[in-house]
Amino acid sequence: MTDHLQFYIDGQWVDPAERRTAEVINPATEEPIARIAMGSAADVDRAVVAARRAFASYSQTSREERLALLRRIAEVYQRRYAEIADTISREIGAPAWLAQIAQAATGLAHLNEAIRILESYAFEEKQNGTMILREPIGVCGLITPWNWPVNQIMCKVAPALAAGCTMVLKPTEIAPLNAILLAEVFAEAGVPAGVFNLVNGDGPTVGEAMSAHPDIDMMSFTGSTRAGTAVAQAAAATVKRVTLELGGKSANIILDDADLDSAVTGGVNGVMMNSGQSCNAPTRMLVPQALHDRAAEIARAAAEATTVGDPAADTTKIGPVVSEAQWTRIQRFIQLGIEQGATLTAGGPGRPEGLDRGYYVRPTVFSNVRNDMTIAREEIFGPVVSILPYRDEEDAIRIANDTNYGLAGYVSSGSIERARKVASRIRAGQILLNGAHPDFAAPFGGYKHSGNGREWGVFGFEEFLEVKAVLGWNAG
Repeated sequence: MTDHLQFYIDGQWVDPAERRTAEVINPATEEPIARIAMGSAADVDRAVVAARRAFASYSQTSREERLALLRRIAEVYQRRYAEIADTISREIGAPAWLAQIAQAATGLAHLNEAIRILESYAFEEKQNGTMILREPIGVCGLITPWNWPVNQIMCKVAPALAAGCTMVLKPTEIAPLNAILLAEVFAEAGVPAGVFNLVNGDGPTVGEAMSAHPDIDMMSFTGSTRAGTAVAQAAAATVKRVTLELGGKSANIILDDADLDSAVTGGVNGVMMNSGQSCNAPTRMLVPQALHDRAAEIARAAAEATTVGDPAADTTKIGPVVSEAQWTRIQRFIQLGIEQGATLTAGGPGRPEGLDRGYYVRPTVFSNVRNDMTIAREEIFGPVVSILPYRDEEDAIRIANDTNYGLAGYVSSGSIERARKVASRIRAGQILLNGAHPDFAAPFGGYKHSGNGREWGVFGFEEFLEVKAVLGWNAG
């Protein structure tokens, strides 16, 4: 077990104001792998002072200077790529292959996207006799989760750096080791002192202190809807910008002209990846009534083919979920699905056979699910698929939109025109047609209780900018 008992503030690793620690647990073994310091409001104050001081100069750097900085970060990140992937695998239980090709890869993807945008972004635009200027918003407070940790850190840090902002990051205390590595990457790449600051801690202490801090100009939060609401409430008194990327309960509409085997198998695999711990997972699978039983059988086969086990093993498709609390929560939802009358088609309560240690969950499929059941309403955040039958296309759209969430949606059809038409009627921030792959240039964010604001691409970059109009620009 290693100790990481300092915070990165003003270009230095410094001791916390108070002596309080927490253990980081490997979810595959249930054993501690590290100890971190837990911050206080005093640590937040110190980091904000550093960020505010650094903003005066960093906000005035040129496009070329920031591009050079981002390219150096990408170079150092690439050198430490294997270490970053291994760390993510150990602290969240992601299979080694997933940590390599997806979890760690997202960090470079967001860096490269920020570089691409910065190379040509128009910070100045004339409109009649007025100049419209886009300027860095200021000191940003960033709070990130554990499920895709580097992805969520870099889709905030990279555009913030590109825009000319300074920042204080509070990563999740459940999986903070990757953030500590990233702080080392930023330091080695030459990020100026005070531009990036890292304070570990929990939401009620460090997160609330950041959200309410009068010298933080913007809060960018990713996590649960409950915690996002708390961030917005704490930030309200200081009238700062707040962007929230929150929960999801995404509908996966499989139309009657789709390739059923491919669509159902792809939908199940989409939920199972990362042990179901993705906010945009297609957890509500909507299928025509006439095809329901066949779809359930295809889903059962896909779930049973999902190998659960040691994240280091090459044959493992999914590892454990991140913590005992998460495991217990998922078990409660599975039990509720049974009690409320859904058909347990695959999986069920308890650990998979032969896995008595580690927070492993059986890949689970429920069929004959109604949209008023708890498993169809609430975000489970585990490897659990709910299959809901629908009467016709109108009924499918109604069910898809009958949710408090609106992060993502999925449509499969043999006709792309039909898929597009259905997509246009789903109230969600991102719709994927016929198994489309992620697009790091596309905006990511939600409607309704899934949050506000957008991340990724130009839309995410512009969240870190203020707009200023200078009238009379051409006068004289």
